[in-house]
Amino acid sequence: MLRQPLEDGRISISRAALSLTYPADFMLVAAMNPCPCGFLGNTNQKHPCTCTPMMIQRYRSRLSGPLLDRIDLHIEVPRVPHKDLSATTSAESSPTIRERVKQARHVQRERLNEFGLHTNSQMQSRHIGRFCQLDDAGEKLLEQITSRLGLSARSYTRILKLSRTIADLAGQPRIERHHLAEAVQYRGLDRKTC
Repeated sequence: MLRQPLEDGRISISRAALSLTYPADFMLVAAMNPCPCGFLGNTNQKHPCTCTPMMIQRYRSRLSGPLLDRIDLHIEVPRVPHKDLSATTSAESSPTIRERVKQARHVQRERLNEFGLHTNSQMQSRHIGRFCQLDDAGEKLLEQITSRLGLSARSYTRILKLSRTIADLAGQPRIERHHLAEAVQYRGLDRKTC
Protein backbone atom coordinates (compact mmCIF):
# COMPACT_ATOMS: atom_id res chain seq x y z
CA MET A 1 0.00 0.00 0.00
CA LEU A 2 3.01 2.32 0.33
CA ARG A 3 4.05 1.94 -3.30
CA GLN A 4 1.67 4.50 -4.80
CA PRO A 5 2.17 7.23 -2.16
CA LEU A 6 5.96 6.80 -2.44
CA GLU A 7 5.76 7.19 -6.21
CA ASP A 8 3.12 9.93 -6.55
CA GLY A 9 3.33 11.86 -3.28
CA ARG A 10 -0.42 11.51 -2.70
CA ILE A 11 -2.87 8.91 -1.51
CA SER A 12 -6.35 8.20 -2.86
CA ILE A 13 -9.09 6.70 -0.76
CA SER A 14 -12.12 5.32 -2.57
CA ARG A 15 -15.40 4.34 -1.00
CA ALA A 16 -18.74 3.40 -2.56
CA ALA A 17 -19.83 6.89 -3.62
CA LEU A 18 -16.76 9.01 -2.86
CA SER A 19 -13.11 9.22 -3.79
CA LEU A 20 -10.71 11.58 -2.03
CA THR A 21 -7.05 12.37 -2.71
CA TYR A 22 -4.76 13.69 0.02
CA PRO A 23 -1.17 14.93 -0.19
CA ALA A 24 1.28 12.33 1.12
CA ASP A 25 4.75 13.63 0.31
CA PHE A 26 6.93 11.92 2.89
CA MET A 27 10.31 10.34 3.47
CA LEU A 28 10.22 6.65 4.34
CA VAL A 29 12.90 5.51 6.77
CA ALA A 30 12.76 1.81 7.60
CA ALA A 31 14.95 -0.71 9.36
CA MET A 32 15.16 -4.48 9.40
CA ASN A 33 17.42 -7.12 10.88
CA PRO A 34 19.78 -8.91 8.47
CA CYS A 35 18.08 -12.24 9.27
CA PRO A 36 15.43 -13.65 11.63
CA CYS A 37 17.85 -14.08 14.57
CA GLY A 38 19.50 -10.71 13.89
CA PHE A 39 23.10 -11.91 14.03
CA LEU A 40 23.97 -12.48 10.34
CA GLY A 41 27.40 -11.02 9.66
CA ASN A 42 28.16 -10.68 13.37
CA THR A 43 31.84 -11.41 13.97
CA ASN A 44 31.25 -11.82 17.70
CA GLN A 45 31.58 -15.53 18.46
CA LYS A 46 29.22 -15.24 21.46
CA HIS A 47 26.26 -14.63 19.15
CA PRO A 48 26.67 -16.53 15.86
CA CYS A 49 23.85 -16.51 13.32
CA THR A 50 21.67 -19.62 13.59
CA CYS A 51 19.62 -19.02 10.43
CA THR A 52 19.74 -21.25 7.37
CA PRO A 53 20.07 -19.69 3.89
CA MET A 54 16.42 -20.61 3.23
CA MET A 55 15.30 -18.83 6.42
CA ILE A 56 17.27 -15.72 5.41
CA GLN A 57 15.82 -15.76 1.89
CA ARG A 58 12.26 -16.18 3.21
CA TYR A 59 12.79 -13.37 5.73
CA ARG A 60 14.12 -10.95 3.09
CA SER A 61 11.42 -11.86 0.58
CA ARG A 62 8.83 -10.39 2.97
CA LEU A 63 9.96 -7.02 1.63
CA SER A 64 8.44 -6.92 -1.86
CA GLY A 65 10.59 -6.13 -4.88
CA PRO A 66 8.32 -3.30 -6.09
CA LEU A 67 8.52 -1.59 -2.67
CA LEU A 68 12.28 -2.16 -2.48
CA ASP A 69 12.62 -0.57 -5.93
CA ARG A 70 11.14 2.64 -4.53
CA ILE A 71 13.64 2.91 -1.66
CA ASP A 72 16.69 4.87 -2.80
CA LEU A 73 19.19 3.86 -0.13
CA HIS A 74 19.72 0.37 1.28
CA ILE A 75 22.49 0.60 3.84
CA GLU A 76 23.81 -2.22 5.99
CA VAL A 77 24.78 -1.01 9.44
CA PRO A 78 27.10 -3.55 11.09
CA ARG A 79 27.50 -3.96 14.82
CA VAL A 80 30.08 -1.46 16.12
CA PRO A 81 32.78 -2.94 18.40
CA HIS A 82 33.19 -1.34 21.82
CA LYS A 83 36.72 -0.10 21.01
CA ASP A 84 35.27 1.90 18.10
CA LEU A 85 32.45 3.31 20.25
CA SER A 86 34.90 4.61 22.83
CA ALA A 87 37.48 5.88 20.30
CA THR A 88 38.03 9.60 19.96
CA THR A 89 38.61 9.93 16.23
CA SER A 90 37.89 13.23 14.60
CA ALA A 91 35.21 13.29 11.91
CA GLU A 92 33.54 15.93 9.80
CA SER A 93 31.49 18.14 12.11
CA SER A 94 27.71 18.40 11.89
CA PRO A 95 27.81 22.13 11.04
CA THR A 96 30.21 21.40 8.16
CA ILE A 97 27.97 18.64 6.84
CA ARG A 98 24.93 20.90 7.20
CA GLU A 99 26.57 23.61 5.09
CA ARG A 100 27.46 21.09 2.40
CA VAL A 101 23.86 19.82 2.33
CA LYS A 102 22.48 23.37 2.22
CA GLN A 103 24.76 24.20 -0.71
CA ALA A 104 23.74 21.02 -2.58
CA ARG A 105 20.04 21.78 -2.00
CA HIS A 106 20.59 25.33 -3.28
CA VAL A 107 22.23 23.96 -6.45
CA GLN A 108 19.32 21.56 -6.97
CA ARG A 109 16.72 24.31 -6.51
CA GLU A 110 18.52 26.54 -9.01
CA ARG A 111 18.85 23.69 -11.53
CA LEU A 112 15.24 22.52 -11.26
CA ASN A 113 13.41 25.78 -10.53
CA GLU A 114 12.13 26.22 -14.09
CA PHE A 115 10.33 22.86 -13.79
CA GLY A 116 8.75 23.62 -10.41
CA LEU A 117 10.93 21.01 -8.70
CA HIS A 118 13.18 21.38 -5.67
CA THR A 119 15.27 18.22 -5.34
CA ASN A 120 16.89 15.58 -7.53
CA SER A 121 14.53 12.95 -6.14
CA GLN A 122 11.63 14.72 -7.89
CA MET A 123 13.21 14.47 -11.35
CA GLN A 124 11.35 12.60 -14.08
CA SER A 125 12.85 10.88 -17.14
CA ARG A 126 13.17 14.09 -19.18
CA HIS A 127 15.06 15.81 -16.35
CA ILE A 128 17.29 12.79 -15.78
CA GLY A 129 18.25 12.76 -19.47
CA ARG A 130 19.25 16.40 -19.22
CA PHE A 131 20.93 16.61 -15.80
CA CYS A 132 22.29 13.11 -15.20
CA GLN A 133 24.45 12.63 -18.25
CA LEU A 134 27.38 10.24 -17.87
CA ASP A 135 30.71 10.11 -19.66
CA ASP A 136 31.70 6.96 -21.57
CA ALA A 137 33.29 5.32 -18.50
CA GLY A 138 30.16 5.98 -16.44
CA GLU A 139 27.87 4.64 -19.16
CA LYS A 140 29.94 1.47 -19.42
CA LEU A 141 29.93 0.98 -15.62
CA LEU A 142 26.18 1.48 -15.37
CA GLU A 143 25.57 -0.92 -18.25
CA GLN A 144 27.68 -3.59 -16.54
CA ILE A 145 25.95 -3.08 -13.20
CA THR A 146 22.47 -3.10 -14.70
CA SER A 147 23.04 -6.34 -16.58
CA ARG A 148 24.89 -8.09 -13.73
CA LEU A 149 22.34 -7.20 -11.07
CA GLY A 150 19.29 -7.32 -13.35
CA LEU A 151 18.16 -3.90 -12.14
CA SER A 152 14.72 -2.60 -13.02
CA ALA A 153 14.23 0.65 -14.93
CA ARG A 154 13.14 2.25 -11.66
CA SER A 155 16.35 1.19 -9.87
CA TYR A 156 18.37 2.44 -12.84
CA THR A 157 16.84 5.94 -12.66
CA ARG A 158 17.14 6.05 -8.88
CA ILE A 159 20.85 5.27 -9.15
CA LEU A 160 21.24 8.14 -11.63
CA LYS A 161 19.38 10.59 -9.38
CA LEU A 162 21.40 9.50 -6.37
CA SER A 163 24.63 9.88 -8.39
CA ARG A 164 23.56 13.43 -9.27
CA THR A 165 23.00 14.17 -5.56
CA ILE A 166 26.39 12.71 -4.58
CA ALA A 167 28.04 14.91 -7.23
CA ASP A 168 26.11 17.92 -5.89
CA LEU A 169 27.31 17.20 -2.34
CA ALA A 170 30.88 17.06 -3.68
CA GLY A 171 30.37 20.37 -5.50
CA GLN A 172 30.92 18.72 -8.90
CA PRO A 173 29.00 19.94 -11.97
CA ARG A 174 29.14 16.51 -13.70
CA ILE A 175 28.48 13.00 -12.48
CA GLU A 176 31.79 11.14 -12.43
CA ARG A 177 32.41 7.41 -12.36
CA HIS A 178 33.13 7.38 -8.60
CA HIS A 179 29.83 9.17 -7.87
CA LEU A 180 28.03 6.45 -9.81
CA ALA A 181 29.97 3.69 -8.03
CA GLU A 182 29.06 5.19 -4.65
CA ALA A 183 25.38 5.35 -5.60
CA VAL A 184 25.42 1.67 -6.56
CA GLN A 185 26.94 0.82 -3.17
CA TYR A 186 23.83 2.29 -1.55
CA ARG A 187 21.65 -0.32 -3.32
CA GLY A 188 22.79 -3.12 -0.99
CA LEU A 189 19.65 -5.23 -1.13
CA ASP A 190 19.73 -5.18 -4.95
CA ARG A 191 23.28 -6.57 -4.79
CA LYS A 192 22.27 -9.33 -2.37
CA THR A 193 19.62 -10.65 -4.75
CA CYS A 194 22.06 -11.48 -7.54
